[in-house]
Amino acid sequence: MQIKTILFPTDFSYGAHAAMDFAVSLAKNYNSQLILLHVIQNIVIADWDASSSFQVADMMKDIHKSAMREMDRWCAEVSSKINDMKKMIVAGVPFVEIIKAARNQNADMIVIGTHGRMGVSHVLLGSTAEKVARKASCPVLTVRIPSVDLNLKPA
Repeated sequence: MQIKTILFPTDFSYGAHAAMDFAVSLAKNYNSQLILLHVIQNIVIADWDASSSFQVADMMKDIHKSAMREMDRWCAEVSSKINDMKKMIVAGVPFVEIIKAARNQNADMIVIGTHGRMGVSHVLLGSTAEKVARKASCPVLTVRIPSVDLNLKPA
């Protein structure tokens, strides 16, 4: 199997950082391009008026600047380990934009972290990683947050 391009979507969370280690390791082993992607969630305001639209536009600029700074930090961490790296920041619905980016960038694999939500929070919030895994046309490696308190007993 040849893996030329790996897409690594990140929300800059602890879980995403754990997944980054897998993405970097795979990119090194396969000498692949690693694409770091951050999706800025679209903001929907129900009651639009002239003043709120300017405030939302300013807020989106601030969010984009903040995302760029964070992406630069993550890229700096990765750049010493990977020869071929690219960064992307887009706005939209995260799972949709991740799938689009994978298709448009001809990704051979997506490596994505999970938050490990269960129960009601999973039902209400859904899972970007789950939606990506179900809908992507390429293989998806989901990486769960390392947990210290699993309370698992040996069988």
